[in-house]
Amino acid sequence: MAKRKRLSPAQSGYLSGAPEGKSALSGALVTAVQAKAPIAQVASEASSQAALQELSEVLRSARARGLMIEEIALEDIDETHLVRDRITQDEDDMEALVSSIRSRGQQTPIEVVPLSGRLDGKSWGLISGWRRLSALRRLYAETSEPEFARIKALVIRPESAQAAYIAMVEENEIRVNLSHYERARIAVRALKEGVFATQKKALQGLFANAPRAKRSKIGSFVTLVEALDSVLYFPTAISEKLGLALVRQISDDPGFARRLKTLLQQSARSLPAEELAVLNAALEAEQMSLSETLETSAEAAAPPAAAPRLRQAAGSEMARGERVSMQVAAGLRLGFTPDAQRIELSGTAVDAALLEDLKLWLKQR
Repeated sequence: MAKRKRLSPAQSGYLSGAPEGKSALSGALVTAVQAKAPIAQVASEASSQAALQELSEVLRSARARGLMIEEIALEDIDETHLVRDRITQDEDDMEALVSSIRSRGQQTPIEVVPLSGRLDGKSWGLISGWRRLSALRRLYAETSEPEFARIKALVIRPESAQAAYIAMVEENEIRVNLSHYERARIAVRALKEGVFATQKKALQGLFANAPRAKRSKIGSFVTLVEALDSVLYFPTAISEKLGLALVRQISDDPGFARRLKTLLQQSARSLPAEELAVLNAALEAEQMSLSETLETSAEAAAPPAAAPRLRQAAGSEMARGERVSMQVAAGLRLGFTPDAQRIELSGTAVDAALLEDLKLWLKQR
């Protein structure tokens, strides 16, 4: 018969190492979790910091590329940072813009560049958006409402002064219809500011996207700006046709610009129409004087029988098909066939300028 083994009684302190109510296994798990908690916290903080840095970089890049709209106090903006290409502002257009911003708020941001070291406290220089800035300043002056004290702006950083001027011109070319005089004036001023080395480079840089013919006309108006900018009150009212005619006269007769400048200074001009009347009258007087000079030169240069023959032709007493031809000026010959009702001009002096002069003379005849 097998001998039975006697079992020892249970030891009550066997599990005394474990906290009350917990097993040894659960204590080990708690210890492990507690040991890992700092690592998880560090990882979480590192991830948050990386995300914050990434967001900061995105914002910095967006701001640097002019993609972020910011709100800037009106008094912090220097609207004279660049010489403006706009000379005058139509009051009706400005009133419409003011009303729009009053009812709907500012819809399109302006463009500014950061400034530093300014004694006047201005920290932003205006590139484009002069009308919007002026409208908000008017609204704030009228209402003192805080919503009109700040303006939405894109902060850009042009690589050079040339890029800043080009940005201004391109923005205005898209939004408004500048006159040829205003376009020429900004080219002249940009050259004087040293932004461009030559007038040709100024025109090519500022109006690179304009058709060549348009750029050529702007270049012609440069002559008008250089000659009369200091005395004109309403230069934007000068039409393309009148401006080009004045430029031709100034180019043909250097003394004309001086005489016209004196005439303008002596004339009362409170309205654009009054200034245009002075310009047109001066041009017509010069054209009349030119016509009289040409007639005198033609009579003096004609052979003894030429003048009688010309008068005879005018009286239609010539034989059928007969043609009178005479030299009326250097490089200019006149031909007249009465029965064919034809007058011809030929020679090296026949060019586009002469054609325009003839058009003006015929209109005044």
